[in-house]
Amino acid sequence: MKKVLFVSGLIALLIFAYGCGKKPPPPVEQPAPVDTTTPPPPPPPPVQPPPQPQIKEIKDADFSVIYFDFDKYNIRADQRAGLDIDARLLKENPGLIIKIEGNCDERGTVEYNLGLGDRRAMSVKNYLIDLGISADRIETISYGKERPTDPGHNEDAWAKNRRADFRVIKR
Repeated sequence: MKKVLFVSGLIALLIFAYGCGKKPPPPVEQPAPVDTTTPPPPPPPPVQPPPQPQIKEIKDADFSVIYFDFDKYNIRADQRAGLDIDARLLKENPGLIIKIEGNCDERGTVEYNLGLGDRRAMSVKNYLIDLGISADRIETISYGKERPTDPGHNEDAWAKNRRADFRVIKR
């Protein structure tokens, strides 16, 4: 029995000594988990308001001068392109109100030229109305022969004075 106890004690001592002498193996390091989710998209840039269009101040000189033949008030074919551009300018600026001034050369009486200037201004107004411009945006006046652009007394001066001018009344 002593032998059994001795052998048992020896085995226990060996197990104890053998078991205590070893260091446990180091823990196996696991790699950090990989994030497989996609990151959220970056926030969108702040919404910028659309740029305001540059508003050009319309002046009298932006409109055409419409010329007429002697003693006539019908729109000449070579003057229509200018009036088409004027109509587009009025459409692009719906708050614009204009005045059309009818003018004549120095020949004829004051009364006759005031009437002819009025017919010229009305002819231009009606042309613009036909192109879609509202009649309440167009005023007319006749100056007859009272406001010549060229004070000469020859055909070149007279041709410059037979005209309709535009004036901007309200922008």
